[in-house]
Amino acid sequence: MTSELLEIHPLELKFTFELKKQSSCLIQLTNKTDQYVAFKVKTTSPKKYCVRPNTGIVKPKSTYDFTVTMQAQRVAPPDLICKDKFLIQSTVIPFGTAEENITSDIFSKESGKHIEEKKLKVYLSPPKSPVLTAINGDLKQDIGHETSSPRDKARDGVENIPPSQKVAEDFMGFETAKDAATMGTQRFKTSGDETEELTTASDLQSSVAKDVQQLKSSKADDFENLKSKISFMDSKLKEAEVTIMKLTQERSMVARETDKLQSELELSKTKSNAIRITQVGFPLLYVCMVAVVGLVIGYLSNL
Repeated sequence: MTSELLEIHPLELKFTFELKKQSSCLIQLTNKTDQYVAFKVKTTSPKKYCVRPNTGIVKPKSTYDFTVTMQAQRVAPPDLICKDKFLIQSTVIPFGTAEENITSDIFSKESGKHIEEKKLKVYLSPPKSPVLTAINGDLKQDIGHETSSPRDKARDGVENIPPSQKVAEDFMGFETAKDAATMGTQRFKTSGDETEELTTASDLQSSVAKDVQQLKSSKADDFENLKSKISFMDSKLKEAEVTIMKLTQERSMVARETDKLQSELELSKTKSNAIRITQVGFPLLYVCMVAVVGLVIGYLSNL
């Protein structure tokens, strides 16, 4: 089989690394063949990544997407160099095969089937913090100390954390005086034909401060809700402890009453047995009277 079963895009996993935050990549598989193709995703660090779904079936002439999520990390790797790798296995399956029947045995090379394998590397990048400056009427972007090499530009990747729409709109305020008539930017005129653009840095700063304040208030509300839930659970736990204590006391009382009833039952059984023993055979008085009568009759018969 010369033609590849699945086309993978992108061929490298690019994650924006931030401590204690998750990052995700979307991978798209394209089946250009006329057959049903099953795939399975493996990784060298299964506890570090979550792949959903990690197995599936790509129909003929169609695409299939799955997401790779890097779990939140507490420690950053040195120089953001990651040695993790992913392996995507694919093979042709019969029509009508259900996804529940996709097992590891299907991708076993011992079966003699053609198993296509492609490896994907993992690259980490720091979070971007763009700063825009207007110089001589031109809009330029400064990424701080982060620079992109030609290799990074040529590399196909998935944008993990796009800039927010609000920040993008605020950055549009840095337009040149030449485009002020169409873009609606603010400007003021100086002597002659020279114009200087009035930037919206203060508006951006106030907007960011407002967002930070809203984030703090939302976190405070979440903390209060969590605190109330914890107090509610504590009260329920105390009520459960009181109920358990009452049930334990009642159980001990029932056990004592049961022991008392058993002792009384044993005593009553003993008394009934004694009475039954005394009633068995002839009474002593009756025996004595019979003996006396026998003696009298014997005496009289001898006379």
